[in-house]
Amino acid sequence: MEKYNHQKIEKKWQERWEKDNSHRACDFNSRLKFYCLDMFPYPSGAGLHVGHPEGYTATDIISRKKRMEGCNVLHPMGWDAFGLPAENYAIKTKVHPDVSTHKNIDHFREQIESFGFSYDWEREVDTSSPDYYKWTQWFFLFLHKNGWAYRKKAPVNWCESCQTVLANEQAQGGKCDRCNGPITRRELKQWFFKITDFAEELVKDLDKVDWPESTKTMQKNWIGKSEGAEIQFKVQSAKRKVEVFTTRPDTIFGATYLVLAPEHKIIQNLESRIKNLGEVQNYIKKAAAKSDLERTDLDKEKTGVKLEGIMAINPANQEEIPVFAADYVLASYGFGAIMAVPAHDKRDFEFARKFSLPIVQVIEPACRVEMENEKLKTKNDNLKLKNHQKENGAYEGGGVLTNSGEFNSLDSDVAKEEIIEWLGKSGLAKRKINYKLRDWLISRQRYWGAPIPIIYCEKCGEVPVPEKDLPVKLPTDVDFMPHGESPLSRSTEFHKVKCPKCGAKAKRESDTMDTFVCSSWYFLRYADPKNSKEFAAAELLKYWLPVDLYVGGAEHTVLHLMYSRFFTKALHKKGLINFDEPFLKLRHQGMILAEDGRKMSKSLGNVINPDEIVEKYGADTMRIYEMFMGPFEDSIPWSPRGVIGARRFLEKVWKLSAKREAQSAKLNLGKDVSASSLRGQDLERLMHQTIKKVSEDIENFKFNTAISALMILVNELEKEKEIPLTLYSKFLILLSPFAPHLCEELWEKIGNSESIFSPSSRQKWPEYDNAKIREEKIELVIQINGKVRDRAPVAADISEEEAKKMALGREKIKKWTGGKKAKKIIFVPRKLVNIVV
Repeated sequence: MEKYNHQKIEKKWQERWEKDNSHRACDFNSRLKFYCLDMFPYPSGAGLHVGHPEGYTATDIISRKKRMEGCNVLHPMGWDAFGLPAENYAIKTKVHPDVSTHKNIDHFREQIESFGFSYDWEREVDTSSPDYYKWTQWFFLFLHKNGWAYRKKAPVNWCESCQTVLANEQAQGGKCDRCNGPITRRELKQWFFKITDFAEELVKDLDKVDWPESTKTMQKNWIGKSEGAEIQFKVQSAKRKVEVFTTRPDTIFGATYLVLAPEHKIIQNLESRIKNLGEVQNYIKKAAAKSDLERTDLDKEKTGVKLEGIMAINPANQEEIPVFAADYVLASYGFGAIMAVPAHDKRDFEFARKFSLPIVQVIEPACRVEMENEKLKTKNDNLKLKNHQKENGAYEGGGVLTNSGEFNSLDSDVAKEEIIEWLGKSGLAKRKINYKLRDWLISRQRYWGAPIPIIYCEKCGEVPVPEKDLPVKLPTDVDFMPHGESPLSRSTEFHKVKCPKCGAKAKRESDTMDTFVCSSWYFLRYADPKNSKEFAAAELLKYWLPVDLYVGGAEHTVLHLMYSRFFTKALHKKGLINFDEPFLKLRHQGMILAEDGRKMSKSLGNVINPDEIVEKYGADTMRIYEMFMGPFEDSIPWSPRGVIGARRFLEKVWKLSAKREAQSAKLNLGKDVSASSLRGQDLERLMHQTIKKVSEDIENFKFNTAISALMILVNELEKEKEIPLTLYSKFLILLSPFAPHLCEELWEKIGNSESIFSPSSRQKWPEYDNAKIREEKIELVIQINGKVRDRAPVAADISEEEAKKMALGREKIKKWTGGKKAKKIIFVPRKLVNIVV
């Protein structure tokens, strides 16, 4: 038999699939639709890395299986081509980003095609194409029209290296998520999307989707929903009030000072009363230079300044308390002010100790005892409190109120509600829900992005570009190198514009949109990618959406995944789509590490080039290896030996066909062979077990154990002198989603003129028969006092009575029991009999 030539085989079948349109999705097909989506890549100059094919192979396996199960599958691919990565690469190489990006796209496409992934390339999208970003600009206008896009002056995250503003989600840890450079603070007028309007839905609707719990938790924590109270503190000798939000109104009697964010507007309003104004202003100036993360770092030493001459009134006990400005309080959270309860908050405790402020305990830990009348009463445990404060500085748990006037001895959960109601009667408190989530800052002072479709007119102010004038195209007469302001501001051509309202000379907005705006809706465009009249036709959106399965990295949990949900909910709220969650099922792939367990990096010289693996071992080998290397969601080191092992498995499959060819030479080609070499029935049972195992494991993303089952089947087939054609055909179909090129070639060798994946005669996914899965004989373990003493072949459906009788009657067991009567016999069906003597 000829040698397994992967290069020849893979080229042949990739050309055949393209010619046959094997992977094309059909709009409005009567079959059940299945929309399977990968997170599209940004086309970097480095090309694909070995992590890309892992997720792409998984979705390809599932897409191929779903097609064979009769589904109309939409499995598209495109390019996240705008944004900082592409622009930074262009800056580094001094090649225009339009040129370098599209050169990279061509390279990426060639690499992806070399793996034989079943993408519908007729639906390919490119976010940097005017045909695409026309609709990104339409989305901006849609949000603006509905009050969800606005411009304001605000402190922003500034990356000096990238020379642009970043959203909070892109500046976590005080570092730029693109270049890892430090983040500073600047005050700039910027555009925001009002994602906070959907905060409650973004939390609640996570219950609707099949996502990893860790991802749901991260989104919930980022949104930061808190239920509590809005409470007003009067400022002594001034007709002003400071509003605070607290989740612990039960601790208000222990509030011994107020803390304001340095940016709080009331500080400016009270300047004439602040005796140490110079010191306060100096502190505010220093705080403005710090990032939010620096300010809220729990481990850093707390700083602050007292507003001398300013006192507030605690509304619970009418006591005067001092007021401080401190940078650990943010103006963007709650009302930019907190009531400080040092006995029951760690940060407040540290601050109070530093400034020698009173610490009043108002909550005592309690153990609850259920009494005969079924009411809960409490007893104090002061020792527990003292020990806790010694270790932690503040007791932050619940318990029983003390030093709290008429609320003493109340359970803290009960007291929360009663104190809100009590203060509410005086108009000083009301129930409130708060969120940490901030509006999405989308302005970028960079060239390579979708221009914001706004025109500024001296007479008319901010004027949206009319929809008929979209797209607002990126100008070509631009020096795209960063200079601290948008490169578009230096384009004469771009700013030659008249006001759409009054016709006077006007100027365009020169900032571009964050690249995440482009990716927040791309999954909708695949439903109708060539539509020039709307971002997608309503009937096609209704047919294809939402996405049934979405696969990609977990690093976008509070970025792309959050923003896509926001866009979807905004469209749904205005009746433009009939679903409110974009991705019904989400799965994350793990990271592929270098051999030494470190992250792959050019600087470390440990990057694996997938092109070299495909060239030397074949795409099918690469696909099998990445699916077999471990659980899909785990981060696993690359192993050259593992690649060789995957190749050997495929060569073993190739050699099986030689047995079929020899068999066919003796018989008529295609005639089935009786499996009477028997193990006939055993082999048939194994086949049905394998069909069940592989089918379920694919659905559950357990690709490694699915391949393991296929390997076991191959090992058994190797032992056979004759392989039944029906059984061999089913095996090839089962393996085909994993190694499609090889299986197509072997399928042809057994006399099939049509491809496994041919749209006109696509093979059906094998079904298993439960009756044929059950084994007739099993090995029953026999224990004495828990120790294995014998094993016996028995009928799989042996009864408990028969099993006990059989076990006691075996000579080996009689020797171990020494004639002693069994005290107890435990029977576990299909597993063991344990005799206790």
